[in-house]
Amino acid sequence: MLFRSYFAVMQWKSNKLTYLKKQYADELYEFYEKGEANTILSILIKSFFGFSRIDIALNPDFRLSESEMLKLHFAVKELKNYKPVQYIIKKTDFLNVRLMVNESVLIPRPETEEMVSLIIDRDKEEGLHVLDIGTGSGCIAIALAKNLKNPEVWGADISAGALSTASKNAFFNEVMIHLSEFDILKPTEPKALGEFDIIVSNPPYVTGSDKVLMKENVIRFEPHEALFVPGDDALLFYRAILYFAGEHLVKNGRIYFEVNELYGEKVTGLLSSQGYTSVELFKDINGKNRFVSGVKG
Repeated sequence: MLFRSYFAVMQWKSNKLTYLKKQYADELYEFYEKGEANTILSILIKSFFGFSRIDIALNPDFRLSESEMLKLHFAVKELKNYKPVQYIIKKTDFLNVRLMVNESVLIPRPETEEMVSLIIDRDKEEGLHVLDIGTGSGCIAIALAKNLKNPEVWGADISAGALSTASKNAFFNEVMIHLSEFDILKPTEPKALGEFDIIVSNPPYVTGSDKVLMKENVIRFEPHEALFVPGDDALLFYRAILYFAGEHLVKNGRIYFEVNELYGEKVTGLLSSQGYTSVELFKDINGKNRFVSGVKG
């Protein structure tokens, strides 16, 4: 199998990177929109060989070695199977944080960056105790640990694999976060945790009926337990987190949620019904209802 794949790569008329990029882009147009295909191919080339689009244009005669050609060939093959480019290169950026990612964690989204930026802009106190529920790669917890003023940050997740990835990312980014494994749907488990000034979560909120609307690369590769709610109860995790916050969020503490744009009003109503004040619904950069915050009364 390896020999056949290698032989196929050697059939290229040139090992010039400019030529290979064009050929592979043409192939990827069958699987992705043109702009997306070019972007993910540029990400691969930058990650593998250190060449940006400008570098390629300025060095049109740059040639890859046989092993480099083979590496690119296999990566494009994975892209044709809709594997996300972040999982192929095993890293991504989130605000000012470089993260390792794998199939045990969700790939951080730009809208989650917006929520973290909102917290950083609004919560200026020093020494805040912060809990990120469903921490995954640790993107939220690590970014807050790096950008708030001397916080104590915890990250919780049901997945041991996710917590392992978050731990490595915290070490790589030289921040201290406390990690805890528990199931937020089992409220007796996290009793040992103390109180927090901020609780933040981007919980699972995709229902089974919404699943058909999602992209193939998400369905095939990203962890389903971090995406989908059991059944069609889109608010399941929000209620569970608010129940947890009843004991673990301090009075006047703030809660932040990322939400499905279709359920923003329902989540704000849920917070209000639980006695939260200053409940706000925020839109993301695309004008979609995406974040909810409230203050515990």
